[in-house]
Amino acid sequence: MAAPAHRYLIALGSNQRHPRFGPPRQVLAAALERMAAEGLRVTAAAPVIETAPIGPSIRRYANSAAVIETSLDREALLALLKRIERDFGRRPGGQRWRARVLDLDLVLWSGGPYASADLTIPHPLFRTRAFVLTPAATIAPAWRDPITGLTVRQLHARLTGPRPLPKRSVGRALSSVGRATDF
Repeated sequence: MAAPAHRYLIALGSNQRHPRFGPPRQVLAAALERMAAEGLRVTAAAPVIETAPIGPSIRRYANSAAVIETSLDREALLALLKRIERDFGRRPGGQRWRARVLDLDLVLWSGGPYASADLTIPHPLFRTRAFVLTPAATIAPAWRDPITGLTVRQLHARLTGPRPLPKRSVGRALSSVGRATDF
């Protein structure tokens, strides 16, 4: 009898050219192929988007997301993803948010919240990152964050949607408009 499959939402990112696979968009495509070759069942892959870097890197990122199924537990999957990153040329350590050939993050899984010394699911920062939520919302809009109870679509809308001015600011803005025209 086969072990039950777990579903995972994986965020993918790249902002460095790979000598074999080419520019970041092609690195992400190669990473998806590699994950499939390693026995992960890729059930959905989001379109690649380009985003501005966070931190010291000056190169734009290619970002995507994938839903995968596997019998691997969370820690075994993390080890596999880290090995794939290393095989693509990523080196551990060094400056945070630096340029990288490949970044693979476990964002959500089909179980509840999980934390160990090496891994926290849901990813602690995914709710604040449009470069994760935008692609994820295209392939897993109804997936619920087990902490907030909100869907990926709702989290994306909260992060990227227009925000009305607070009522106090609106009143000040209107009074300052009146004053600005009074001269």
